[in-house]
Amino acid sequence: MRIALAGNPNSGKTTLFNSITGKQEHVGNWAGVTVDKKQGNIRRIYNPSGERITVIDLPGAYSASPYTSEETITKDFILNEKPDVIINIVDSSNLSRSLFFTTQLLEMKIPVVIALNKADILEKKGNEIDLRELSHMLNCPVIKTSAVKSSSNGLKELIDAAHKAAANGAEDKVAQKTDRDEAISDEDRFQHVKQIVAKVEKRKKTSDRQTIQDKADRIVASRWLGIPIFAGVIFLVFSLSQAWLGPWLADMLVGLIDSLYVLAERLMAGNVSPVLQSILLDGIIGGVGAVVGFLPLIMVLFFFLALLEDCGYMARVAMLMDRYFKKVGLSGKSIIPMVVGTGCAVPGIMATRTIKSIRQRRTTAMLAPFMPCGAKLPIIALFAGVFFGENGWIGTIMYFLGIAIIVVGAVIIRKITGDNSTSYFIIELPEYRWPSIKRAFLSMLSRAKAFIVKAGTVILVCNVIVQMLQTFTLDLQIAQNTSDSILAIISSPAAVLLVPLGFGMWQFAAAAITGLIAKENVVGTLAVVFSISNFINTDDLALVGDAAAVQSVLGIGSVAALSYLVFNLFTPPCVAAIAAMRTELESNKWFMGAIAFQLAMGYVLSFFVYQLGTLFTTGTFGDGFIWGLAAVSVIFGYIAFLMFKRKRQDAYLPRKAEV
Repeated sequence: MRIALAGNPNSGKTTLFNSITGKQEHVGNWAGVTVDKKQGNIRRIYNPSGERITVIDLPGAYSASPYTSEETITKDFILNEKPDVIINIVDSSNLSRSLFFTTQLLEMKIPVVIALNKADILEKKGNEIDLRELSHMLNCPVIKTSAVKSSSNGLKELIDAAHKAAANGAEDKVAQKTDRDEAISDEDRFQHVKQIVAKVEKRKKTSDRQTIQDKADRIVASRWLGIPIFAGVIFLVFSLSQAWLGPWLADMLVGLIDSLYVLAERLMAGNVSPVLQSILLDGIIGGVGAVVGFLPLIMVLFFFLALLEDCGYMARVAMLMDRYFKKVGLSGKSIIPMVVGTGCAVPGIMATRTIKSIRQRRTTAMLAPFMPCGAKLPIIALFAGVFFGENGWIGTIMYFLGIAIIVVGAVIIRKITGDNSTSYFIIELPEYRWPSIKRAFLSMLSRAKAFIVKAGTVILVCNVIVQMLQTFTLDLQIAQNTSDSILAIISSPAAVLLVPLGFGMWQFAAAAITGLIAKENVVGTLAVVFSISNFINTDDLALVGDAAAVQSVLGIGSVAALSYLVFNLFTPPCVAAIAAMRTELESNKWFMGAIAFQLAMGYVLSFFVYQLGTLFTTGTFGDGFIWGLAAVSVIFGYIAFLMFKRKRQDAYLPRKAEV
């Protein structure tokens, strides 16, 4: 048996899906989070018979007439896959808007059960809905639910009603009053919905006066105060995760890793070959441990970001950024992939499906990876914590630098493509609500699990390979000097190109290369090549607390460290995100252009950070300034050529009036 969950965006579909399946799919208190169908099996508590019941969570849709690609997914699945029953999640606090889609679902000759969700909000407002009359007028079961509640939420009754409707599917198809062959106009449908709502809904409050939430939005989403408030919120989140609470928790975890390292070292002393000992201690325990050591910092950050999403603030951020994004040729919906991408770039890139314009969708897919994702947080935490002490402002600057790069990149791409089309952004602002600590905690654990799985698989394998390449020479002899190793030979050509950026050493080049597989590898590889078991041990003055001592270990200063941080954050993302970008761009030309643009952007930014930073701190430019400037000039020149080429092509096109 298959149950399809369908409804408007932000109606609580995914929350209900998680409740009845026990899964932990990403939930946001705003539209655009679900962009592909997800499925799971009903929990035994809602299915005592033990029958296998599969639930499919479909992307949100306002209409069965697709406007965006995720709405197409919903319509195609229902029409082609023919689920046994559709559970239509309806936002009971906004009945008139939700029922338009409901009337279309009722015409698809598939049994429908309505979940009148967010019943808790309905009761809080003092509004009432006559369930019996609504069920009679729509000729289908209507069950009141509250997916966010752990008890008395109506979910058991909902599944029972869906099971019964599916069992009597043939009869339900014949009995549906709205099953007719003639087409119904949207205007007639709206009038029909209006009549239903007028008969079944009783509202206690009207919308002709400002509420406390309206007044709050005048401040939070203000043209002038919105950005400073957003900056303050992000700074507070990063301070809590990277400077205060996060490091305190990390110290305890690092202590366990250190103990494991010492224990393994004692067990293998004199009994294991030096090569195997090096691989186990430095490659596996040291390299993986260096990455895992940052896990508490990442978990704290994800926890607070989940709270911001759940309380409704992120929808205000999307609206706030729209006025700036549409001026540079992006859709207001472009902010959605970028916010989602702060967790992981892959779902962020996939979220571009919510954008209708193909040019804006492709541009957003190119630029979304510039937002620092969860995989890049260990790099931020490492260099901010080691080189800049109080590091909350470093992470905040990196996020706003990512936004600035996206804006500049959008202008450049718009000039190159010559697309001057505009778009309109409509988003539902959910009501402010107290965020759920439980949901934020479960979201944090889910992302932590994904991080640990990656650390135990991809990162572990990469660190072992890096350690082996560093151990042997080309003739498979043990390298007496790491500069003679296979890894050094492979990385040295790339290191030459990085001299103008301030980190022209093979060790940093190797870490940047492995970062293309998974960005966490940057930290793991640095730990391996410099034989550092962890970066967070506050008792080790050779690693933190003394900038001069740190420079003796890593061989770079704070300016070069900032340059290396920028380089790794704003060059192409990991291979998984690159693959997702290739799929969503649907064009080899756009894909190759995206990779080239990301490489160029990271190189140019890193060059200016190092050279100008060195000039400011020492009075002279850094090494490799001349030929680094030549490389940057070539990049600028080529971009200018593409812009001028498009401008000349547009000059020969006939005017619209003549066409």
